[in-house]
Amino acid sequence: MNLPKPDRFESLVSKFNTIQPILVVGDVGIDKYTYGDVKRISPEAPVPVLEVSKEWNKLGLAANVSDNLMSLTVASTLAGVVGEDTRANLMETLLEERGLKTWGIVRDSSRMTTYKERVTTATQQICRVDYESKHALSDEVAGRFKKRLSEFSTNHSGVIIEDYGKGLFSQELLSYITGHFTEAKKMVAVDPSRNTPPLWYKGAHLLKPNLTEAHLMIEALGYFKERNLETIAKALVEKLNLKKIIITLGPDGMSMLDTELDGKLHIIPTAASEVYDVSGAGDTAISAITASLLSGATLEEAAWIGNCASGVVVSKRGTALCSVVELKDYYQKLTQKLKR
Repeated sequence: MNLPKPDRFESLVSKFNTIQPILVVGDVGIDKYTYGDVKRISPEAPVPVLEVSKEWNKLGLAANVSDNLMSLTVASTLAGVVGEDTRANLMETLLEERGLKTWGIVRDSSRMTTYKERVTTATQQICRVDYESKHALSDEVAGRFKKRLSEFSTNHSGVIIEDYGKGLFSQELLSYITGHFTEAKKMVAVDPSRNTPPLWYKGAHLLKPNLTEAHLMIEALGYFKERNLETIAKALVEKLNLKKIIITLGPDGMSMLDTELDGKLHIIPTAASEVYDVSGAGDTAISAITASLLSGATLEEAAWIGNCASGVVVSKRGTALCSVVELKDYYQKLTQKLKR
């Protein structure tokens, strides 16, 4: 399967900033990076002492999807639940600094805002400290959240459901979102969690699991020893009533099946040439793929564009973003590489 031709690639990417906003619904949080050097071991315990030189906060989880869309010039609205705490205030500040809408954020006093601190040096991550609540939403909070979501289907081109398994989604809420947007003839794209029963995603337009998630989903559906990729893709499409599926394969690229075309499995190789950090690569992929489909791309074209965008971010350290300029530059370099 071949890269889109230059004029086609340019045509699709140039439409990103004309797409009606995409709603991003999912578990939201903040990624904090604490960076420094280790020069000694603590006298108190056999652990390294980090001498901190800088620290910063960045939008994480589903908020990183909205951030990626913004970087690709695609408008979006983020919807999620945060706590009633100082980190929720920080989250809203970070969203506003990035020019992202906060209309879809609901507060819940029973939860803490998800906050992940990565302690790292130039060569390795020493540890990660997570602050999060994973319990299910109360009926009262779920009701407020659904009411907020009901306002978005008419003025958004589609929805990306970004499930990190942090307690936001119930079967009823996922069914409500999928039904609401499908009825409005809007795209429903899902980046699934390995901890969510796969049937909860039934009726989505596009499902984008990684290979491990696909194996776990197919086992949950009763295919306990199935490892044939095409069989897995077809079974997920059939059991979940999907139109399209992309299974990301890490260093082996992406596999995809489109029921609206030939219904066969196709595979493209990875576009990444250097991999420093895979943090957030899935967020970048679902952002670029969904934006491409909404711009009129075929599933294969969208996968290639998502592949290129992921290639950009894995060459950076930390949860990174891909700009349109970087995307075009990466595409040009990849085109030249494949011609050799």
